[in-house]
Amino acid sequence: MKNNVITKLEELNLLDRFLFSETMEDRDACQAAVSILLEREISLLEKPETEKELRVSPELRQIRLDVVSMDQERRLYYTEMQQRDTGNLRKRSRYYQAQLDVSLLEPGSKDFNLLNDSCFILIAPFDLFGRGLYRYTFEGVCRECPDLKLEDGAVRIFINTKGENRQDFSQEFLDFMEYINTTTDQTAKATKSNKIKLIHDRVKKVKLSEKMGVKYMQLWEEKAYLMEDARAEGIAEGRAEGIAALILDNLEDGKSKEIILEKLTRHFSLSIEQAQQYYEKYSDGADAPVHTPPEY
Repeated sequence: MKNNVITKLEELNLLDRFLFSETMEDRDACQAAVSILLEREISLLEKPETEKELRVSPELRQIRLDVVSMDQERRLYYTEMQQRDTGNLRKRSRYYQAQLDVSLLEPGSKDFNLLNDSCFILIAPFDLFGRGLYRYTFEGVCRECPDLKLEDGAVRIFINTKGENRQDFSQEFLDFMEYINTTTDQTAKATKSNKIKLIHDRVKKVKLSEKMGVKYMQLWEEKAYLMEDARAEGIAEGRAEGIAALILDNLEDGKSKEIILEKLTRHFSLSIEQAQQYYEKYSDGADAPVHTPPEY
């Protein structure tokens, strides 16, 4: 959604979180995608969970996971789709990993070896690390002995769908990067990968589903309302800051109450009653919002 213009469901690419989550909800599609991304065969136990919310404590920040799946060896895969660089993805992956680990042991568990191995995969159409790679894999390694791995079972992987080191990857992987960026019948037809064709079959079902179309529209409308509410709240906060600034600045300059009230009615189109209420609220500075004083 850009500038409140909705992209039609049938025009979405797999980069879109909605299409990605709905597609990966299918066990076979998710299994195929993770196998391609890791370039090794995995076998999932059951249907993945999508849009999974996790809060280990009411006092801690909640996280929402796009796709969670588990293989036959009970290794967990957390797969995320990220369209833009928010500037905090490295630290966010650390926080997610911590939250996920905390949720894996029952209260009173004493053996930390019961922790499942886990693989966090973030897919994005940009290069977070600037090295031109398609895939960046992080796991604990000793700085003093680079050949010594921590082997704590936790791996974090960042996929850049627009990498440059094509020579290091299979054609199937490269085709999947193209398919994620451009999710069309033509792209799917051009590949020889049965896994990508399987994923595309699921994508087509999602795009053609009337139920999915309604769900997508409801999600878009919800986001639009939230954006409008946030915009209105921002305008209201900015107006309150401006009113408080005028009152405090003029009090510091020794202006009388009558002059300040007159300025409030003139600059902010307030009634005298409204101006009086704001004056009483902010004149002692206690309730004044944080602001950068404008010039009047």
